[in-house]
Amino acid sequence: MTLSIPNFTGLRILVAGDAMLDEYWFGEASRISPEAPVPVVRTGSSEHRPGGAANVALNAAALGASVRLVAVVGRDERGDALERALDAAGVQCDFVRSPELPTIHKLRVLARNQQLMRLDAEQPLDACGSEVAERVEAALPTTDIVLLSDYGKGSLSRVEALIEACLAANVRVLVDPKGRDFTRYRRANVLTPNESEFAAVAGAWQQDDEFLGKAQRLRAELELDLLLVTRGPRGMALVSVGAPPVTLAAQAREVFDVTGAGDTVLALLGASLASGAPPAHAAALANLGAGIVVGKIGVASVSRAELSLALHRRGSGGRGLVELDELVAIVADAKSRGERIVMTNGCFDILHAGHVSYLEEAKALGDRLIVAVNDDESVTRLKGAPRPITPLADRLAVLAGLAAVDWVVPFSEDTPAGVVERIVPDILVKGGDWRPKDIVGSDTVLAHGGEVRSLHFRPGRSTSALIRAIRELPE
Repeated sequence: MTLSIPNFTGLRILVAGDAMLDEYWFGEASRISPEAPVPVVRTGSSEHRPGGAANVALNAAALGASVRLVAVVGRDERGDALERALDAAGVQCDFVRSPELPTIHKLRVLARNQQLMRLDAEQPLDACGSEVAERVEAALPTTDIVLLSDYGKGSLSRVEALIEACLAANVRVLVDPKGRDFTRYRRANVLTPNESEFAAVAGAWQQDDEFLGKAQRLRAELELDLLLVTRGPRGMALVSVGAPPVTLAAQAREVFDVTGAGDTVLALLGASLASGAPPAHAAALANLGAGIVVGKIGVASVSRAELSLALHRRGSGGRGLVELDELVAIVADAKSRGERIVMTNGCFDILHAGHVSYLEEAKALGDRLIVAVNDDESVTRLKGAPRPITPLADRLAVLAGLAAVDWVVPFSEDTPAGVVERIVPDILVKGGDWRPKDIVGSDTVLAHGGEVRSLHFRPGRSTSALIRAIRELPE
């Protein structure tokens, strides 16, 4: 399966559920206590991270989506710390602040990346479930998709009503479930249990065929559109209406900590589905994200740049529209594999045959072709009004769809000098109407031992000529 990463910008995601503050103490354990047979940890550093539903929100925000989190926290310093961390990540916090119930807190003690102990401080949050439901329902008119993260703490005590409200508002709802009673989640669009949660509800099995049969029956009984079962080292299984089951192998290269992997799956699956990705595609991206996050210590998020880089390394995608920061990482990885990077730039206002042949010639010079594209404001400054004829999003989409083009990156300056300095391609090219010494960025490329070339000029094929011809057409 060839994957591409959707553009999550502008997507409005509402996350609700059990949020918590995860605290980590890191240290060294070199001896056993004389008081009891336990290790003595000499702590060296500590940090706080959003956990539970807050980690789902953090993962969704890391993709570039607009995220709102509805959750219960106490009127305490831990609630304040959780809100500060989420604010810094761009998550809008819509907290139910309880004067009686403390913020859920989990303290983990680690030595040499091994978790030695976990201390939980929590109380049931069921009393706040109605207010959580009310806030979610109030936000539905400005929401594209709802992600419910149930850790069994009580924030989603009215989950049945929440699901019905989402369906009534025609807003897709995904649930990461907890407990043995999955009937609470009936008619949710998507359910994402892990294998042990699924087994507790569906019963044991011997062979994968039996497992898939149970998954299909549970999906039908609960009237779900999709059931995605995460299976740890066995990857994932997706069952859906009217389609054969999809099994996905685990993507992790190294597993350090599975904490929060389900949060990443929920966020990536939901964001991908809301962006229009087919279910199998969305599940594959969620599987890829889970493989990245289990290679980190503690609860963590996965960025769009990390996904692009992982796809590129696996040779299963990673092409298309990228932001400059993620492109820098991808190019560095490509160069480490001995690939030659070719770069060009332009407005590409109305794509025509001259552009296509030019880009194919550029690609033939190396292994990967980057096209840097002027945004709308810089095109207007360079070409004058009413240019551009075609808006930036459309120009990027058309270029990204060409077989010769690997990556398309927008820039807002009048010249691509800044992009060239960050990328430092092996070969910089422009059309035949440019002399190599006049090509912007040529000094940077040459200083690093690269090449600068002018490609063949094709007279009669230009955007300006096309615009003049269109204007001369009779009405």
